[in-house]
Amino acid sequence: MLVNLFALGRVSGQDHSFDPPWNTPPTEGLQFTVPGIDNVPDLYGDITDPQLIIFFGGNQFMVIDDLLSAFKKQYPQYQRVFAETLPPGILGKQIQSGSITIGNMRISHQPDIYTAGKGKIDEFSDMFLRTETYAKSKLAIMVQKGNPQQIKSLADLGHKDVLVSMPNPEWEGIGKLIEEAYTKVGGQKLRELIMHDKVNAKTTFLTQIHHRQTPMRILYGQSHAGPVWYSEAYYQKMIGHPIELVEIPEKDNIESTYVAGLLKKAPHPKAAKDFMDFLTSTTAKNIYVKYGFNVN
Repeated sequence: MLVNLFALGRVSGQDHSFDPPWNTPPTEGLQFTVPGIDNVPDLYGDITDPQLIIFFGGNQFMVIDDLLSAFKKQYPQYQRVFAETLPPGILGKQIQSGSITIGNMRISHQPDIYTAGKGKIDEFSDMFLRTETYAKSKLAIMVQKGNPQQIKSLADLGHKDVLVSMPNPEWEGIGKLIEEAYTKVGGQKLRELIMHDKVNAKTTFLTQIHHRQTPMRILYGQSHAGPVWYSEAYYQKMIGHPIELVEIPEKDNIESTYVAGLLKKAPHPKAAKDFMDFLTSTTAKNIYVKYGFNVN
């Protein structure tokens, strides 16, 4: 039935069937999540007096429930944990500016740990006391269930009738990596076609929060396809959303290495050290594998 709705063009952004949070919210206290109105899916846990603060690159949002639950079980002295899963570039700017404002809410917490792709960690290397590599991911193409446009490769995203959801390279590091992949597949011509010509023609939409906007645009029929991290498409299928995952051949693919940095100015240094040790443990690695990441 969902596929028929896509075909008829009757699924729109006003239908909140697939809205996040896709994770499991806390169950304590009053529940007041209103789809499309009051919903903050990239902030997790205890914002009041946290014992540990972690900024995760946004495409890791799917591991948060299992990862923090396992950490709290192994280190029961830490039960109040606050985490954010915004784009790494935004998290970096939040650290530099000292706060972030979302709607009417201002958050001035500084993180104990910041996780992102290796390039972003290298960019902020002077801020860290310790860094650890813990996972990797590759690219895939997320499409509507049944793949009605028959998209088989990155080159197919250049077709004028294919509506593409693409992370804005100004906001998210994955955007630059996908541009590299376009160049590998079709040279500068394909990159310019998708990132310039189709943007001007409004058949490429540039996102600000790719790990949320791209799945939602595809689920609601606003875009046909989007290049994403493999784990993101894998997760949407895992939770039963009408999504297909199109593999990208290794020769055309780009891999990202995820690194965690313990900040020199961490407000909770002991908890931060314990979490860094946990993040590189077998328990944590198994959780990342469960959600489609590579830990080899």
